[in-house]
Amino acid sequence: MIKGKIHSFESFGTVDGPGIRYVIFMQGCPLRCIYCHNPDTWSFSTFSEDKASDLNFAENVLKEYNVEEIINVLKRYKGYFSKSGGGVTVSGGEPLMQLDFLIELFKSCRSEGIHTTLDTSGYTPVLATIQNILANDIQPEVKAHLLKLNELMKYTDLVLLDIKHIDSEGHKEITGVDNVSTLNFLMLLQKKNIPVWLRYVVIPNITDNIEFIKRLKLLADSYANVERVELLPFHKMGEFKWEKLNLRYTLKNTPAFPDEQLNQLKEFL
Repeated sequence: MIKGKIHSFESFGTVDGPGIRYVIFMQGCPLRCIYCHNPDTWSFSTFSEDKASDLNFAENVLKEYNVEEIINVLKRYKGYFSKSGGGVTVSGGEPLMQLDFLIELFKSCRSEGIHTTLDTSGYTPVLATIQNILANDIQPEVKAHLLKLNELMKYTDLVLLDIKHIDSEGHKEITGVDNVSTLNFLMLLQKKNIPVWLRYVVIPNITDNIEFIKRLKLLADSYANVERVELLPFHKMGEFKWEKLNLRYTLKNTPAFPDEQLNQLKEFL
């Protein structure tokens, strides 16, 4: 039986997709975003109970669950889902790092009539190596990976795709990798006609340049399956976790992004 490594749950989410959503935060992420508010989800292993307590995590933090256990919980929320147009959102960490579990979970959700949303950076090590995801002469191991992604798409109703930075070098500076995988994943989503909401965190003096916003708009306009773009203001609510984990937080002196400026960028879009 496949089990997923899960960091925590949020039972009444309202900002991660349409309606009221049950949000599952998967454990493990290969990216190292400098503004990450959940650095405790990076590790693919688990912390000690003492460390989890020290970080004020939920009681169910960093455990393994099988699909049946989660579906049994989701069934209790179906009334909220149906009345609000909600469902389940799987976030992270990076959910695509646990593809087999994710496929089984979304497949079961589909059979239960539960709307599925994937919140992802679109990053997998395999996608990061592909120059042309639509080519026919791809290697067998790449093809096997794409088959799994295609299988997942059969049961995915919506994707919240995090565009960490529209510029490839800028993406590398703030995450540790370029944006090749993200753009490849977006191409795959278009091929499968999966609805997409692009999400973009606006960081003062890093991602707020108007030229970057123009390029983000061009990207969104070039994909018919992109339904909306969400500009999210940089905040510092996760800073305390960096300190608890003895990680160097390079944005310590960076202020939260002002609402007035964010609204101006939204108007531009």
